[in-house]
Amino acid sequence: MQWRRRHCCTHAVKLFYLLSFLGVLVFLVHQVWLPRSTGMPRWKGHPVVYGGLHITRAKWNTSGHRSAWRFVIIPRPTSLADNNVTSPENVGALYQQTGLSFEDPLAANTSITEQEGFGGTINHGPFPYIINEPNKCAKNRATPFLVLLIATEARQVEARNAIRLTWGNESVVSALGIIRIFLLGKKDGELGLLQQKMLQTESRRHHDIIQQDFLDSYKNLTIKTLMGMNWVAMHCPQVSYVMKTDSDVFVNTEYLIHKLLHPELKPKKNYFTGNNMRGFAPNRNKKSKWYMPPEHYPGDKYPTFCSGTGYVFSGDLARKIYRASLTVRHLHLEDVYVGICLAKLGIEPTPPPNEFLFNHWRVSYSSCKYSHLITSHGFHPNELLKYWHHLQGNKSNACINAFKKRAGRLHSNRMNGETMNADSQ
Repeated sequence: MQWRRRHCCTHAVKLFYLLSFLGVLVFLVHQVWLPRSTGMPRWKGHPVVYGGLHITRAKWNTSGHRSAWRFVIIPRPTSLADNNVTSPENVGALYQQTGLSFEDPLAANTSITEQEGFGGTINHGPFPYIINEPNKCAKNRATPFLVLLIATEARQVEARNAIRLTWGNESVVSALGIIRIFLLGKKDGELGLLQQKMLQTESRRHHDIIQQDFLDSYKNLTIKTLMGMNWVAMHCPQVSYVMKTDSDVFVNTEYLIHKLLHPELKPKKNYFTGNNMRGFAPNRNKKSKWYMPPEHYPGDKYPTFCSGTGYVFSGDLARKIYRASLTVRHLHLEDVYVGICLAKLGIEPTPPPNEFLFNHWRVSYSSCKYSHLITSHGFHPNELLKYWHHLQGNKSNACINAFKKRAGRLHSNRMNGETMNADSQ
């Protein structure tokens, strides 16, 4: 009788082990190997805007603690006495001084590509360069494949050094030309002067910094991004692809290049992709940090845009987006603004092959998951170094190791279960 009971328990444990094994396989298929997922998009809680594919009217806009997107920070207003204060009116005045037009976004239905060509010359814009690297692309023997535009601030020295040693290393894919460019404005006051001296020294050492004479703040991130696009258009126009990202983002450069951009194929044109934000409405809550006044953007829905934490576009779009920006009212939400410029061009961002590739949130680290994504946001420089080097040492068998660990835990649980059953008998 005891043998029959023990035999039955053994079969039950084996069945449980088999079902657990199948469960692990299902988990790996859906979470580790990252197939195209369905259901509600992961960017549902983006706080710059409200709603989603099913909500487009401003009257549905509400605020709450869960909607606070910690990755977009609007600083306190700067003094109006500062010439670099960048309100839409001030930016408009600057562009009007250069003889360029300035109008409300999406005022006309006809795209710019139908109105004019893009072969004309452009200048560096309304702000002069403090630091520039005009010959960085020309120094390369071959046409660069990828330019990395990384938004940063002068004080973020550790972050820049970590990026230089990890995903922003220009030799990370030695067979292809990769150009790394850090984008900066300036800081005022005595601290700003000290930081500027250190930045000049850093620039002479690494030759990967460009800086213009505008106040460096989150509110001016749109100007900073346009500076990068202008630099590509003027000094690296033949590059195949460009990625704009931030200094606290982990980027799997190799996966980006080989799995998304495919250097063996002919470069795409009018291509723009990232974490797609589609069908979102402007935030009309005046108490919100991300409030968008109707007079600045009168529409009830933004065009599709991609999270500013990381998006990729074909090299030809750098000039086109910058030229489009000359006729589009400047907004402080950089990713939204670039989406508006794309809409002005009549270009819709391409959804990535998998929505898990570009993340404007932080993804919990495992070498298996990180070997199959492109961006993860919210990293300290020490974490970038730690996880990058761990990934490089485990990328060839990252998911196999993850599966072995899970299988080992299941086996240990099974053995413990059998021991407990035997003891109970």
